[in-house]
Amino acid sequence: MASSSLIPSSPPRGTKRKVDQIEAPRRIRALHEDVVNKIAAGEIIVAPVHALKELIENAVDAGSTSLEILVKDGGLKLLQITDNGCGINKDDMAILCERFTTSKLKAFEDLTSIGTYGFRGEALASISHIAHLTVTTKTADSSCAWKAQYAGGKLAPAKPGQSADPKACAGRQGTQITVEDLFYNVPTRRRAFRSASEEYAKIADQVGRYAVHCKGVAFQCKKHGDAGAGIAVPATATVRDRIRIVHNSAIANELVEFELSNAQYGFKTMGLVSNANYSGKRTALLLFINHRSVESSTIKRAVEHTYSTFLPKGGKPFVYLSLEIDPARVDVNVHPTKREVNFLNEDEIIELICGDIRTRLGKVDTSRTFMTQSLLGGGKTPSISKATTMPEESDTTPMTSKRPSTAKGGKQKPYENNLIRTDAKSRKITAMLPQAQRASSPSREPASDGMEYEYTDKESTICRLTTVKDLRASVREDMHNELTNIFADHTFVGIVDERKRIAAMQGGVRLFLVDYGMVAAEYFYQLGLTDFGNFGTFRFSPSLDLSELLAIGVAQTKALEPDDPKFDWDEVAATVHAQLMSRREMMAEYFALEISEQGELLALPLIMKGYMPSLGKLPNFLLRLGPHVDWTDEKGCFQSLLRELASFYVPESLPPVPAKGEVEDEEIAKRRDELRQAIENRLFPAFKARLVATKPLLKGTIEVANLKGLYRVFERC
Repeated sequence: MASSSLIPSSPPRGTKRKVDQIEAPRRIRALHEDVVNKIAAGEIIVAPVHALKELIENAVDAGSTSLEILVKDGGLKLLQITDNGCGINKDDMAILCERFTTSKLKAFEDLTSIGTYGFRGEALASISHIAHLTVTTKTADSSCAWKAQYAGGKLAPAKPGQSADPKACAGRQGTQITVEDLFYNVPTRRRAFRSASEEYAKIADQVGRYAVHCKGVAFQCKKHGDAGAGIAVPATATVRDRIRIVHNSAIANELVEFELSNAQYGFKTMGLVSNANYSGKRTALLLFINHRSVESSTIKRAVEHTYSTFLPKGGKPFVYLSLEIDPARVDVNVHPTKREVNFLNEDEIIELICGDIRTRLGKVDTSRTFMTQSLLGGGKTPSISKATTMPEESDTTPMTSKRPSTAKGGKQKPYENNLIRTDAKSRKITAMLPQAQRASSPSREPASDGMEYEYTDKESTICRLTTVKDLRASVREDMHNELTNIFADHTFVGIVDERKRIAAMQGGVRLFLVDYGMVAAEYFYQLGLTDFGNFGTFRFSPSLDLSELLAIGVAQTKALEPDDPKFDWDEVAATVHAQLMSRREMMAEYFALEISEQGELLALPLIMKGYMPSLGKLPNFLLRLGPHVDWTDEKGCFQSLLRELASFYVPESLPPVPAKGEVEDEEIAKRRDELRQAIENRLFPAFKARLVATKPLLKGTIEVANLKGLYRVFERC
């Protein structure tokens, strides 16, 4: 109680206070000009990305056709933009960074017909109050460039004791604005930024938006110290190509153009929107109103509602929309950073735009492309029996759909460092080798696999199992777009290491080393999901005894495992045998793995025609079906069994090629030739046509050379 008496008590609300308790009103004072300017700067320049947005808009207003942007520490340490615009007159540099100085507006009425990005003249003034600002500029009629430093909206000397007047220097036409130590005098704002990489991502997103929209303007944005640019868009690129460069080919290939105009509401619009084949995790809306990048939650919600009838649940579209409205109908002065604008007849205009998008999507997407579809289109299921006759030449895995090509369109001649140096139709280097060396080299002609193919009248069934659909969906969700595009457009170069199962392939102007064992395992797993319940079969004649195969598998595994006297290996074979016999009907129906009542292995599933897995792996494959398959859960069972089946089909590792003078075992040499031909003529063409490259495959794909990077190295030499 004693401590509580030290706290001054205030009278309760609603009671009268005595005259001597009423405080005198505080006097109203005008804020100091420096405080006013810092408050205004904090409203306009909230983050480095807002400073860059103002500078980009000023550069485009100046008629620039090329913008180079340099960023250090997310723009907090350095933010530099260089353009080739008209420049700034030397006489105007004295008032360049004062508030409300502009060349774009004279009277308030001019706002009704404003056609430029900027108009208030506050951007450079705000930046100069919270950063160290340097401007270097040159006009077309000036004999030299002029450089000046600014602080607090006024010219400032570069060093103490020097003159603050602009200094003559060498420079090219245009303007270079350098912003250093942003928010150096606002420590609370500077500490609020979590990471430089996050701020750079925001900057890259903003640059990407203007790079897509500003036709005829080249953009380059890179981090300080990096050799290459994060974003590099040439001035001659079309809008579609700009989207391809800034975002990716998967989006650019699925875009639909549309245009719309209406005299009643005084607007016209054009844009590119994704069709129903593209579905992203978040809506990507690039919205420009009178060429100004803005945000509109109303338009975004309307577009998402329009696409909800075309995309699967949770799917989001990509939309680039350029809306031109009569300036008299637009109020651009409603937000400090000009992020939002208001315009008349907003609801009517949005409804017209969404209606046009809905109509165009209905026309384009009468058929859709899906990542996984059944390969068995004709209803004939092949089965195999041993034969000595040569099978007829057949194509690689047939397809019911193909992914769109990611090659860029256009007739413009590419630069030397963008030329792709391979052609799959050209003569291979092995054709130039002597005949003796060429005999062991893989050819383009598919080899006979010693099988005779027969077709049955079995019709393909449509899989409606929810667990299988979930497994297919998980593959699509784990898809890596860039890696999928690389495999879709790759050119096979050759096998590098048969022991480590590494091959080389070229994707565009890049060379990759690929773990084809890892890629084949993922491909055969996806193929198993695609053809679930519709596998062909290859049959054994005579049939094989399951108990003997499991005994061989136990012996192979036991030889690799350390001795453990407490472990009963004989019991392992018996347990697995009982498990497989109890599940043989399910395996025959879904996986074409047929076992007779007498315990004889009759047939195995045929996943890829023209490719025969190593039967030396068969005992271990059957043995692993016991402990490595989750027989207690349907989804887990299907997934683990398909993974084991894919592992069985993966090309085995081979010993290194013997040195000159050594003789290789005849069976190994024969298998080596078979695998070389299968990898080049069967597997990699199948990867190109059907593989959905998932994110784990990034570990098995390494870029070893990049033509553009090599050109940069040679340019330095």
